[in-house]
Amino acid sequence: MENEKITDYIDQLYEKKAFVKKESFTSYMQLKKYIPTVNDQEACFLRLLIRLIKPRKILEIGTSVGFSTASMALAAKEYGGRITTIEFDDKAADQAERNFIKTGVSDYINILKGDAVKILHDLNDTYDLIFQDVDKRLYPVLLDDCIRLLNKNGVLLSDDVLFPVIELDEIWNNQIEPISEYNKKIISHSQLESVLLPIGDGIMMSVKK
Repeated sequence: MENEKITDYIDQLYEKKAFVKKESFTSYMQLKKYIPTVNDQEACFLRLLIRLIKPRKILEIGTSVGFSTASMALAAKEYGGRITTIEFDDKAADQAERNFIKTGVSDYINILKGDAVKILHDLNDTYDLIFQDVDKRLYPVLLDDCIRLLNKNGVLLSDDVLFPVIELDEIWNNQIEPISEYNKKIISHSQLESVLLPIGDGIMMSVKK
């Protein structure tokens, strides 16, 4: 109940803030079933962080319908930053591409369709910021490649890391143990300095040493 009060209070503060909000971004879509996106609080955090550190190259793992991607791109386009984003579901990826055009950020985004495990393994480029919001069972699997692809002093953001301690629908129960494993692994990783931020369903922010 206390968490709900905090969330409601923050949402009320953001109500009149001028930015692309999740409700307006997704309300017109014909694709009603899609993997959940970040919420408005997380979108605000992503934009603020990008404006602070100005990453030239951003990698996102898990596009869904593109709300987080577009939110980041709106900040990155101000200084010429670009985003590569990966989505497994073709219908969600196609919807994301339409959303990018509608939001005016398609020129700053390259979407890769397919299996994130294979795509990351094959990538040789490096990135200043990586944001992962893919199936949580993949977080431990993808960690080594995320670190490999991250520049020194680059930032790795991992969404939904509070899954082990928040109330979830049963459909997400298979994501809890992988997140617990991931959190323990990343906090103690010798190449990363990490902190868990209680924003939305939890964001782990890590910097590569």
